[in-house]
Amino acid sequence: MAEYQNIFTAVQVQGPVELGVAADATTNYERTDKARFSTLAGIFGNAQIGPVHLGPYGLVAVVGFATWFFIIGMNFWAQVDYNPAIFLRDLFWLSLDPPAPEYGLGFAPLNEGGWWLISSFFFLVGCCAWWIRTYTRATALGMGHHVSWAFAALLWLIFTLNLFRPILMGSWSEGVPYGIFSHLDWTNLFSITYGNLFYNPFHALSIAFLYGSALLFAMHGATILAVSRFGGDRELEQIVDRGTATERAALFWRWTMGFNATMEGIHRWAWWFAVLTPLTGGIGILLTGTVVDNWYAWAQVHGYAPNF
Repeated sequence: MAEYQNIFTAVQVQGPVELGVAADATTNYERTDKARFSTLAGIFGNAQIGPVHLGPYGLVAVVGFATWFFIIGMNFWAQVDYNPAIFLRDLFWLSLDPPAPEYGLGFAPLNEGGWWLISSFFFLVGCCAWWIRTYTRATALGMGHHVSWAFAALLWLIFTLNLFRPILMGSWSEGVPYGIFSHLDWTNLFSITYGNLFYNPFHALSIAFLYGSALLFAMHGATILAVSRFGGDRELEQIVDRGTATERAALFWRWTMGFNATMEGIHRWAWWFAVLTPLTGGIGILLTGTVVDNWYAWAQVHGYAPNF
């Protein structure tokens, strides 16, 4: 008897294209009416690609992100004098930096931070348009807005880094540069400048939620894979109609840890842990330099760090 297939023993079945349910009036003419199958995609998930719903907000998001990426790319290209060999060699070191402190919140010349300001504007426009897109598409399908609010948590961190905090600090120079190593260098310098970010309690919370969400997702993913032979990947059905898979999964965690989440509850746990990662991280970033100038000194005063 064949066991239920899972990610390790996947059989790709390609039937007729599934175009999805009928939603609101905008769905029919703003989304593509064709789809295709990808064997590569089928190894990791659903093999069908499409149909895609673009719509006005999706179009604005694509233009915004593409413009942001194009401006950064052209600046990188110019920094290596349009030499493809040097571009590939130095890609990790190339950077588009924000304006210098003397420009404050003003508009700097293009080659002295102006391009950073323009690209950041298009990036933020793209982010906002994409958030509206996730919200309106969920509404059209009668779904909850959990994805939109999870994405909003990420936007909070992004806006804090390159918009809210620079405005509060009175200078665009406080923004994060666009580059691989320059971004890492900015993070390191940020921590050193403000007395070691490890003593920022909101940073500590963010790391705890980061590790916690990774652990929760791993535990949940492993559990469902382990009982997929009993139909465990049909979780939602088993929330209201318990079966062998749910009972075995629950019993396993009761045996090993004495406690188990429900098929629905584990997703709420994971959602909250993941969302609280950028939320608490953004609070810690926003308070740095605006309220607290030295986190190590602050930690000593509040008994959070040793007072040598």
